[in-house]
Amino acid sequence: PARVVGYRPSMLDELCAAGEVVWQGVESLGTSDGRVALYLTDHHRLLAPAPRTAEGPHAEAIRALLAERGALFFADLAAATQTYPPELANALWQLVFAGEVTNDTLAPLRSLRYAETSKRSRRSSRRGSTGLAGTPSFRSRRIGPPGTEGRWSLVPSAVEEARSLQTDRRTALARQLLDRYGVLVREAAGAEGVSGGFGAVYPVLRALEEGGRVRRGWFVEGLGAAQFALPGAEERLREAPEGDEAELLLAATDPAQPFGSLVPWPSRERGARPQRAAGAQVLLRGGRLIAWIARSERSVLTFPAEHEPVRSQDLAAIARTLAGLVDEGGRRALLVQKVDGEAPGASPLGPHLEAEGFLTSHDGLLRRAQPR
Repeated sequence: PARVVGYRPSMLDELCAAGEVVWQGVESLGTSDGRVALYLTDHHRLLAPAPRTAEGPHAEAIRALLAERGALFFADLAAATQTYPPELANALWQLVFAGEVTNDTLAPLRSLRYAETSKRSRRSSRRGSTGLAGTPSFRSRRIGPPGTEGRWSLVPSAVEEARSLQTDRRTALARQLLDRYGVLVREAAGAEGVSGGFGAVYPVLRALEEGGRVRRGWFVEGLGAAQFALPGAEERLREAPEGDEAELLLAATDPAQPFGSLVPWPSRERGARPQRAAGAQVLLRGGRLIAWIARSERSVLTFPAEHEPVRSQDLAAIARTLAGLVDEGGRRALLVQKVDGEAPGASPLGPHLEAEGFLTSHDGLLRRAQPR
């Protein structure tokens, strides 16, 4: 949403169904979440890591079926294996996060998360509630447990071939990182979890420099000297207009969000420390970090400008952004319980939240969606 105007989740589903994009599991995070990577299909062979092998008889049965019969729905997998559906679903997701199995839609990921949220909030599907992106909560008998929708297939793999193409893989990775960052520094390799670290792509970067395709220099103060930039990237940095106060809300783990990975978090006198955690968000204003919003959105940390208190304009931008999470995010309500470790009503942000329609409640400041 930060990059595509009018973004809808269904856009990714359409690209997956059309074969333009393939997604692959990276690692699980608990029972209902995990990290996935999305690739243009033409790039997958060179950029995707080699899959691991999920263990267990159910995983072996699924792997053999998909290898023999191609893409299958969960109902077909269950019928062929005669396995208790929850056990089969668990084995399927072990295969997913081992990087062995994928789906032709992202619906299972959303369904799995929504089912866990519904369980925690004790919502009943019999009341006709709706799931993510307006998906009805009733389920067909041909559909298995939440997170099993769509057709499952083995991840397109060219691992054996790729072993003889290490140079091509490293070149593709280096170009991908350059395209992503513009100015590539050593710290970026660590933030991206590149196997082998910066040393794995350094020979490629040096060859690109010798060929005149990238520039080497010291573009970002405070970081290491081994920095490589695409042609024009340095000029774009120098042309950043002064006084630009554009606001940008990003995931805390977004590559465009450098704090906590490429550069340290700005210092704070007191309160909790921010983290590059999944689900957390940051608000930038004119390139400055002004707020960190926890995954639950109930805790907010503010950051002052250098050598001065938090600006009133920044506080107003934070309050406006939090209100927008309700108005534009389609949620029913948002409760702010802590601001810089204190009750929100006692913080400098409190009056700005109240001006945006947040009301005092027993637990903090609450804003409900406005009826339409």
